[in-house]
This record gives sequence, C-alpha cells and structure tokens, in this order.
Amino acid sequence: MASRLGLFRFAFQRTSTAFASTTSSPVLRPGGVGGLGSFVRKFASPASSTASSISHLRNIGISAHIDSGKTTLTERILYYTGKISDIHEVKGKDGVGAKMDSMDLEREKGITIQSAATHCHWGDYRINIIDTPGHVDFTIEVERALRVLDGAVLVMCAVSGVQSQTITVDRQMNRYKVPRLVFINKLDRAGSNPWKVVDQLREKLKLNAAAMQLPIGLESQHKGIVDLVTCEAVYFTGEKGDKIVRTTDMPDKMKQDMEARRLVLVETVGNVDEELGEWMIMNDFPNQLPPPELLKNAIRRATISRKFVPVFMGAAYKNS
Repeated sequence: MASRLGLFRFAFQRTSTAFASTTSSPVLRPGGVGGLGSFVRKFASPASSTASSISHLRNIGISAHIDSGKTTLTERILYYTGKISDIHEVKGKDGVGAKMDSMDLEREKGITIQSAATHCHWGDYRINIIDTPGHVDFTIEVERALRVLDGAVLVMCAVSGVQSQTITVDRQMNRYKVPRLVFINKLDRAGSNPWKVVDQLREKLKLNAAAMQLPIGLESQHKGIVDLVTCEAVYFTGEKGDKIVRTTDMPDKMKQDMEARRLVLVETVGNVDEELGEWMIMNDFPNQLPPPELLKNAIRRATISRKFVPVFMGAAYKNS
C-alpha cells in the first residue's frame, strides 16, 4: 500500500500480503454498514476458491486528516481493481458522487461522516476496505474500524503534511498495533513537498519511515513516479491514467536522486531487519546494493512487525 495510483499500484503488490493476520475476523462492523490502472487490473483477477479462506482475507483501513483525499483514493482503488466501472468525484460534482459517500449529507459537504466498507479482489486475496472519517468530530468511527484491521493506509497531504487529526489517527493505530503504510497524496497541488512530509513522519510521529518512490515532477509538472525497489520510472497516461509505461530510461539527475533515495531506503530497512542487515555486512554495502526481491521481502517483514513504515506517493485526483 499503492496504484494506477502511485501508492496502490505498488502498495498492494508489495505490501498487501504484508498485512497478514489470519486471526482477524472478516466481518466488518465499523459504523453500521477502506499509484493502479492496467497494472492493477492485470493482477486483480476474480477471486479463486481459496479466497473464501480466512487466510486470504485482508481488512485494510484508509485514514487521515480531513480533506487529505481518502475517499478519492478509495474511489481509484475500486476502479483500477475492476470493482466499479467508472470514477466519480467527492461532492457529487457529476451528479453521482463517490462510491463510498452513501449519505446525502456526505455528498453535499464533501466529507466522510460514517465509516463505509466495501471490498475488492487482488489475485487470490479478498481485500475488505474501510474508508473512515477524517474530521475530529467523527473520530470514534476511526476507533471502531481500527479494531478489525490487519493493516492501514495513512493518507497525507503533500502540502499540509502532518496535521492534528493525523497525530490522533497515528496514536490510535499504535494503540491497536496496526501495521501501516503512508500514501502522500496531492503531489499535483501548488506547494507540494513530499520530502517535508517524510521528515515530519520521522520527527513528529517518530515513525521509522522511508520513501518507496520518487516523484517525477511536482505540482503541475507531476506525471509519474520512480520505483525505488525496481529502479524503474512509471508514467501514467490515458484519460483515467490506466495506461502505464514502465522504463529504466530517465534523466541523469533523476538517476542520481534515485540512487541516493534508494540508499536511504536500504539503510532504514536494514537497521530493523536482521536478514537484510546481515546481507549488507557480508556484501560490501553500499558499494553493492541488495537485489529487488531481497529488499521487497525485508520491507514486508519490517512492515508486518511495525518496525518500518513504507511511504508511497502520488496524486489520486489526477490518477497519477
């Protein structure tokens, strides 16, 4: 978790199985009723018979400060996994409204009031998604949802960074020992700075966080991300961003930045994962870097154990 979307394209690929908790109940009762495109569609095949097993169920919550883009992100997840056939926006701008905003008041005000649950399929896995409110007045909805989660996505605004409700949600996730990943949203907005947000995660929330991706352009120039695990540039094209171009060809300056950020990622994970740390000692690190599969597995282990928080980024509203 992560994405036609910068986040979920990679988040589900690399960390959906990281949120493995086979003892969690598949029944969601949160309040009565949580980067993807062609890449996600390729892997989001109909659930097989094994999906009925509790070991193939994941309860994932999406939480954040108000107006960080939780519902917009959820709408993209549902679209790129094939759960819904079209994308609709918050506030019902097109007369329909986002799928997760079922109440008339939610569509009118453009905020989530009551937690809403839905599901999608990822390979042989059924992902139950709970979209929670971001306003402090409805924080009890977040509290109730967290009790049944295997993992969570903490959505951050690339402009505002850590805000008051972000701190509250982080504290709730710690209380219920919920593994999480972070998605820095709104890279397309003026003043966006994902690296400021990563620093705030470390300094204000005291999370052992590191970026999994590098943005290709910010604000109006944002067009994709660089995957720091596979060292590939990923561009999102098409009307709804569902045409994905992956390439290792990128400008020299971006390659240098990628190498520096990847080094930080490896060091951060290696400090908390014994297997990766041992590999670094035995293989002349940093002159030699770990292969993608080894790094991916280390990230998974560290995320499950809540020793590391992977940070993804993108712009949900712009489908990138």
